[in-house]
Amino acid sequence: MKKLLFALITLLMTNASFAQTDNYNVVFDQFQADYNAGKYEDIFNGFASVMKEALPLENTIQFLTALKSQVGNMESKEFVRHQMQTYATYKTKFEKAVLEVNISLDKENLINGLFFKPYEEPREIVPASVNALGSYPEELAGIIFSKTKDLPVNTQLSIAIIRDGGTEYYGIIRANDTIKTAENQNRIFEIGSISKVFTSAVLASLVEEGKIKLTGLINDFYPFPFKDSIEICFQTLANHTSGLPRLPQNLDLSNEVNPYKNYGKKEIDEYLAQWLKLENEPSTVSSYSNLGVGLMGYTLGLSQKTSYQQLLQKRIFDKFGMTNSFTTSRDLGDKLVKGMDADGEITGNWDFDVLFGAGGILSSAEDLSKFVYAQFNPGNKELALMRKPTFEINETMKMGLGWFIIKTESGKDVHWHNGGTGGYSSSMAVNVEEQTGVVILSNVSGINGIIDALCFELLPR
Repeated sequence: MKKLLFALITLLMTNASFAQTDNYNVVFDQFQADYNAGKYEDIFNGFASVMKEALPLENTIQFLTALKSQVGNMESKEFVRHQMQTYATYKTKFEKAVLEVNISLDKENLINGLFFKPYEEPREIVPASVNALGSYPEELAGIIFSKTKDLPVNTQLSIAIIRDGGTEYYGIIRANDTIKTAENQNRIFEIGSISKVFTSAVLASLVEEGKIKLTGLINDFYPFPFKDSIEICFQTLANHTSGLPRLPQNLDLSNEVNPYKNYGKKEIDEYLAQWLKLENEPSTVSSYSNLGVGLMGYTLGLSQKTSYQQLLQKRIFDKFGMTNSFTTSRDLGDKLVKGMDADGEITGNWDFDVLFGAGGILSSAEDLSKFVYAQFNPGNKELALMRKPTFEINETMKMGLGWFIIKTESGKDVHWHNGGTGGYSSSMAVNVEEQTGVVILSNVSGINGIIDALCFELLPR
């Protein structure tokens, strides 16, 4: 069977309300009926507005048509589990394949997230029965244990809590049935999409020095016209309002182990000249795009006649003393914590070419805590520029440059981003007003709901 982009849409689920199982079953039954009958427009009409904006009707029809041509009609489904109180997972038997279908609903029971992938029978994971975190504060140890006791053997978390002018490190590792402490604040993890914050930091530093304009066009740095004369500016790439899709159409996803490795200059130039098509009018909708931020990082390098990685090293890593942050996993040896999938199987590391800015950084909890501290220094004008709201998503969430700005129940602004790759999940939150922050790095993929929840629970109030 030809490879199919099963990820129809991935949306932020952090603040999503979670409907009951019965509601999910009703919606999924209707989805199955409409899908089998070819009523794709009816499926689209059951989308939440944010889903419709991210995946217009034409794209929905194209995707579902391609899906049916490859796997046929749905024959049966079996509810499997709720994932982190954000979406429901169904084992779904199609005529030609068995897929895992994940579905998320908003408070109106409209679909705001869908994800299709080949189904794999889950391995049995015996919950850890021993909490060996006795050297940590009791309440904190209990919180960490409750969130990690069901994760695979060899799971590691490296946690930094920034408050009262200092940083406290809490590392854990699961060894068989025990969660115990580990000194891993200097161990290296892939940080995934937290890299987008750093790409925006490079942008902001160049803007502060007057080398480029925030509203300047990236078109100016390419020797060819973009398809349909589409214009794209830096700010819309940094706050996900460019209208670009999540991924470029000419990205070959057949290499699931290392999907971005072979997407280079030839491919991005071809995309911009021949494939470029906006899904939304720029500056009207914030729609998360790995392509957009990856393209921004690559273009920043072109603008300064160097590579983005060299800009990152000089302008961010060197400036803030991040000596334990890297742009490749090569030659890291035992410093690198090996990544795993959600079943505990070792995975390979991801390599990036031109889309590096979207998710290519490797770092440690200690290094990222230095970046958190840098947010509290008003002299770092580029970081202050990043934190300014540039687009309002809803009443509780805005976009800065690279940052999601979340309004807490107490009315405080928290700047946040998370990340995930094939073997890692991470989360970072900063409250500049209170000068507090949390960094969590893990070596397990697909557990962002757990890591994000722990991040916000540990954030000092």
